[in-house]
Amino acid sequence: MATALALDPEAEAVPAVLARGLCLARGAREVLAELELRIAPGQVVGLFGSNGAGKTSLLQALAGLLPVRQGELRLFGGTPAQARRSIGYVAQAVPDGAYARLRVRDFVACAWRGELWGLGLSPALRARRADAVDRALEAAAAAHLAQRGMDELSGGERQRVCIAQALVNPVRMLLLDEPLANLDPRSQRGVLELVRELRERQGLTVLLSAHDINPLLGVMDRVLYLAGGRGRLGGVDEVIEPVTLSALYGLPMRVARHDGYLFIHPSRGFMAEEGGHCHHGDADSASARGQGHEHPHEHEPGRGPARHPAGDAP
Repeated sequence: MATALALDPEAEAVPAVLARGLCLARGAREVLAELELRIAPGQVVGLFGSNGAGKTSLLQALAGLLPVRQGELRLFGGTPAQARRSIGYVAQAVPDGAYARLRVRDFVACAWRGELWGLGLSPALRARRADAVDRALEAAAAAHLAQRGMDELSGGERQRVCIAQALVNPVRMLLLDEPLANLDPRSQRGVLELVRELRERQGLTVLLSAHDINPLLGVMDRVLYLAGGRGRLGGVDEVIEPVTLSALYGLPMRVARHDGYLFIHPSRGFMAEEGGHCHHGDADSASARGQGHEHPHEHEPGRGPARHPAGDAP
């Protein structure tokens, strides 16, 4: 049984997210156990952990897409089902062919008032939908892309349009699953600046998952780190430190800081692919520190870790 986590003392009386003894599962496999969370409205929370740690499962539970196996989960005081229309969710991937022959404007419009799906819209409702699409594209700084085809966009442009789709209905919380994946540093910076602006202009609560903590250091208010079915929520210095990470992983961990970057690695040797986690800014310095990682590449026996391309934090 995992140890309960301390609640965030800065969270307001009616938090955006409140979890008590939360357990989530995929079939027979328990993903998270006894998770305790309290997140205040308007906070940006970075969600980290290795592959299979439960990041996507938690986001899907918050979006009302994955049922709670045990415990309590409340969003703005209600159940996930009650709060579902107040949640905007951007998945990590879309089905193959989902973008074929779709204009940006149509892609965003198809998510407007999903409860009306399949029904003919009156002229008045069509006008309301058009207005909602305009506002969502403007909020995501993507209005100039409205007439482009979804399959013509760059990765950064597509991510902005997906966020616009999540905003086409009035929402109070935005859930982003790996929004920086496969983006170059400039595009990553643009997405994170958008997240900051949405929090400041609309007061949105934002949870976004990522593999690398470094780009988010200037954006997020809290860190939620998942490992071994457990989690810890707090400030960067509270969570990204050896004692906390060692307890989560169940093995001695170290945290190195260099030139403004954080590097997390085991005290001895490398972690296995399913257990490792990588936060890197510079490949050479990261490798020299014995950094564990989880990116989809292979190591040759006896050759040590594969090299990562260098990246810049925004």
